[in-house]
Amino acid sequence: MIMCCCSVTLFAQTNTGKKQTSTNPVFDGWYADPEGVVFGDKYWIYPTYSAPFEQQLYMDAFSSPDLVHWRKHPKVLSVENISWLRNALWAPAVIEANGKYYFYFPAAPKGEEKGFGIGVAVADQPEGPFMPMWKPIEGVHGIDPCVLIDKDGQAYIYWAGAGLHMAKLKPNMTELASEPKLVEGLPEGFKEGPFAFERNGKYYFTFPWVREKDGNETLAYAMADHPIGPFTFKGIIMDESPTKCWTNHHSIVEYQGQWYLFYHHNDYSPKFDKNRSVRIDSLNFNPDGTIQKVIPTLRGVGLTNARSHIQIDRYSALQ
Repeated sequence: MIMCCCSVTLFAQTNTGKKQTSTNPVFDGWYADPEGVVFGDKYWIYPTYSAPFEQQLYMDAFSSPDLVHWRKHPKVLSVENISWLRNALWAPAVIEANGKYYFYFPAAPKGEEKGFGIGVAVADQPEGPFMPMWKPIEGVHGIDPCVLIDKDGQAYIYWAGAGLHMAKLKPNMTELASEPKLVEGLPEGFKEGPFAFERNGKYYFTFPWVREKDGNETLAYAMADHPIGPFTFKGIIMDESPTKCWTNHHSIVEYQGQWYLFYHHNDYSPKFDKNRSVRIDSLNFNPDGTIQKVIPTLRGVGLTNARSHIQIDRYSALQ
């Protein structure tokens, strides 16, 4: 299990190809909607570049062997290669299947004044380059894709848009194999950014949820015995941000027996919640399979070299 240590390293610059060390935020720069995944013996994060809409023109990726030292892989996908897209890229999902890596991204199609489609780009390696399909997935209208491959090899895609929806994917991972259906069993209130995973034969459907009028987002979850449900709402994974950061888009990863929650916060711009940065904290389960509430930390996760420089603003006598 990877555990925290008492000293914290200084941030390094995110120059192309340079390694960097950190806790929370895990790397420098405005990045949001982190899609965390393990490929081989490395952790990967595929985030949105958290900037004004018209600047969301490419996707970077970050890789790490230990959740501490991160390497930036710039522009693994760019809008200039997507012929059907009108303007910008948003919160991605990435998964390995059939010996390939599939990058799912929401974007507004040309010729449509409103609404989003979800495109797919494919690569031979996790750092890309990802080459996009010539059109978005037919039958999917929304944002915030998540893809789960079940133990039997069947793939499912989940997304947000007028509610939270799901459908089966064909083996080619680029077409639907079933009609979209609404995910049922969830509470009232605004919901987006779904993320689904399996643990010990149970399926978890997690999502940002606004539980109070004029409030900001929590992270909530439901459980089922099958990827399509029916789901039973279980409660809150993370409470609302004390700084009212909007949103709380996330992903959840297990590696070597430990689970991690990847999410974002406005640490670098506390008075403006649209410029966000990526965080990671450990996620744990109760004996009955329910999720323990995550308390956000600046310590984060990862083993830090005790001989490294201490970041003074994170030091206390208790450490």
